[in-house]
Amino acid sequence: MAALLPRGAAATRRRLLLRAAPLAPGPARGAGRALSAALVRRGGLVGGRWVETAAAFPVQDPASGEELCRVSDCGAAEARAAVRAAHEAGAAWDRLPAKERSARLRRWYELMMENKEELARIITAENGKPLKEAQGEIAYSASFLEWFAEEARRIYGDVIPASAKDRRVLVLKQPVGVAAIITPWNFPSAMITRKVGAALAAGCTVVVKPAEDTPLSALALGELANQAGIPAGVYNVVPCSRQQTAAVGEVICTDPLVSKISFTGSTATGKILLKHAAGTVKRVSMELGGHAPFIVFDSANVDRAVAGALASKYRNSGQTCVCTNRFLVQKGIHDEFVEKFAKAIVKELHVGNGFDAKTTQGPLINEKAVEKVEKHIKDAVSQGASVVTGGKRHSLGKNFFEPTLLTNVTTKMLCTQEETFGPLAPVIRFETEAEAVAIANAANVGLAGYFYSQDPAQIWRVAEQLEVGMQIISFTMPDNKHKQ
Repeated sequence: MAALLPRGAAATRRRLLLRAAPLAPGPARGAGRALSAALVRRGGLVGGRWVETAAAFPVQDPASGEELCRVSDCGAAEARAAVRAAHEAGAAWDRLPAKERSARLRRWYELMMENKEELARIITAENGKPLKEAQGEIAYSASFLEWFAEEARRIYGDVIPASAKDRRVLVLKQPVGVAAIITPWNFPSAMITRKVGAALAAGCTVVVKPAEDTPLSALALGELANQAGIPAGVYNVVPCSRQQTAAVGEVICTDPLVSKISFTGSTATGKILLKHAAGTVKRVSMELGGHAPFIVFDSANVDRAVAGALASKYRNSGQTCVCTNRFLVQKGIHDEFVEKFAKAIVKELHVGNGFDAKTTQGPLINEKAVEKVEKHIKDAVSQGASVVTGGKRHSLGKNFFEPTLLTNVTTKMLCTQEETFGPLAPVIRFETEAEAVAIANAANVGLAGYFYSQDPAQIWRVAEQLEVGMQIISFTMPDNKHKQ
């Protein structure tokens, strides 16, 4: 285990007064629908206690703009207290038998599934995504706790052949210590459990800094963690406003008691966190920007490609890290693909409040996100792109945007150079396989990539050339069965 400072090393730091938040806060409301008072928490979670601060920041419903509630605006002092609480809880959690850690994580998973409807409603209220998608996220989120509950029992060591006859080389796996967990707003529950589940299973403790737009999901998970018997200080949450984010982030990334940083978010923020981590040489895991290409070759089944494009582009209104950002369609089927894609967008996608059953496209997270989509469309049109469908804000409100399809797009346009993170599908026509691969690999990030082909040789060639971390390949086998 990495060496840590003794517990008294920071005794000179200002002592933080922890004041318990109200045990039974009034229910928050999202789009006129009350959320569970038992799960909506307004304070930070530090050392097993709910903490209020002098200042609070609003959490808003992106669909209506209404204030759901106000949450404690934690700062550097609360962040330091959370780190210390996690450090002090670490020794006991580490010594707990793996079977017992497994049982606590399993119980946390069970509580998530028992409360899945209320947890999903919290996501829809603060994030805006359709309730059906939010329900899917909760199931996905809980599955990480289920998985790591089992993996906690399987943290095996190893015996390695030694160079001398009278020696044995043994490997023991031990927790690194406190992990700082910094998560985005687009999957406010799943991005936490996939990190925290692994850390807790290994015997680490965590300090979670959720996105300022969506802190309620992180705090609801904290309430269920307490109910599941996760010991005080093992899971800490430090919510804060955008104004306090830099200070909180710096504390949890520079404090010598923190041994690991896990971050999902923008490349720009990732660079800042890496600089912070360098001073104490912390372990770092990051998932940064995406700019996924979606290539459709002439041999592809167009109908299946259109169905895949619809799912890949417009999930969560285009606000996922692996969403397609650039569509590359070969000239032989370009026009057919665009025509069918446009019809599918109009027929299948329904913009509305996430709580409405027919909604497939909720609001964007905030007006800044809408402005970026508008900027990309304006730039593309000014350079010759054509709007096939959509192209403007929706009449429902300032954070709603019409699902948009552009053609005559070139690689000089912003929408093919930057990640849009919104419901914009730009289509680039290409002629050769080599041209498609070159365009796809021109980006300086490569989280995911998609392509459709029915040519086995081409599938292997392109798969080996695409510079992305994950590939989703769709093709049809000779028996006419679709594979992906």
